[in-house]
Amino acid sequence: MNKGLQWLVGLVIVATLAACSTRPRQPEWTPSAPTTTPPRDLGPLTGSLEHPKSRWVPVAWTDLPGFNDDALHEGWVAMVSNCARPNAAFAPLCREVRQLSLAEAAEQREWMMQRLQPYRVESPAGPTEGKLTSYYEPVFEATRRPTATNTVPLYQAPAGLVPKRPWFTRQEIDTLPQAQAALRGREIAWLADPIDVLMLHIQGSGRLRMTEPDGSTRMIRVAFSATNEQPYRSVQQWLISQGVTKVSAWPDDTKQWLAQNPQRLQPLLWSNPRYVFFREEALSEVDAGAGPVGAQGVPLTAGRSIAVDRDSIPYGTPVWLASPGPALPLAKLVVAQDTGSAIVGAVRADYFAGTGAEAGRIAARMNQPLRLWALWPK
Repeated sequence: MNKGLQWLVGLVIVATLAACSTRPRQPEWTPSAPTTTPPRDLGPLTGSLEHPKSRWVPVAWTDLPGFNDDALHEGWVAMVSNCARPNAAFAPLCREVRQLSLAEAAEQREWMMQRLQPYRVESPAGPTEGKLTSYYEPVFEATRRPTATNTVPLYQAPAGLVPKRPWFTRQEIDTLPQAQAALRGREIAWLADPIDVLMLHIQGSGRLRMTEPDGSTRMIRVAFSATNEQPYRSVQQWLISQGVTKVSAWPDDTKQWLAQNPQRLQPLLWSNPRYVFFREEALSEVDAGAGPVGAQGVPLTAGRSIAVDRDSIPYGTPVWLASPGPALPLAKLVVAQDTGSAIVGAVRADYFAGTGAEAGRIAARMNQPLRLWALWPK
């Protein structure tokens, strides 16, 4: 082989080895002129995450109701929060998400169209419509010690509680000496109304305006810690089974009914055997605007975080949510950041309405049809 040919072969070998040792880089995203018609990218579902309870069908961006009308800068708060603990598929996009946090909605929308692919979420059996409910973070008055009026305790988890192993039911916690002994000294706070405590158990977290023994007051958060691993039962469904017709404005209707039927309090409470234990968290001025930490491990964003069945939609997945109402018509960007024992199935979501009384009124009214689209990285 002559020297010129040897040199040429060696150059080819070096170039080939260099190519093999260098991983392909994702092209940098650069904004272009806004388009009026979103591109129809129907590529295959990518990533290694499995979805045993749902089927994801690729669709065009034009299939998403209200996609051009949403105030995306509000949803971007949840997108940035998501990047504190992103799933493996979304993590490579987080640098760009953070860069776009102050961008115009048109630029954020264009980025979504370039980087993400919408997939209609449906059940394996085919239905594309499910149910949307809502939850919130209630705020109640509480005391650190029991008083003449505040007699209902809120507990930390007892020692020896084993995950996935059933503990005493709600009725047994109220009646059995051994259950009460296990919880003695585990009280975080005392409230006046057992329905307020039940509400905290159902919502999974809340804020307490706590009065300390020295008379000072401060706001704290009680966050979900554990459960007694008993099944959840709807108190509203129990009321309906008892012939109560007005239960839509939970919990106000329930409190009104109990005022007329005080002897039915214990059966009502015990109809839901599930019991929730909490941990206390301090609330700084910085934390005051943030929601509680959801199952993903990041603070929830009011109106932009949803609880889902993680076997249908993985935590950290941006989702397009559409519901016609009647309580609250919605078509918006949200992020799957939480779960709940009653949130089961493919097209099922619980909408985090926020903190306080107004959020509670939204949550109480919401029980409406739902469609979902997962927005997955290309």
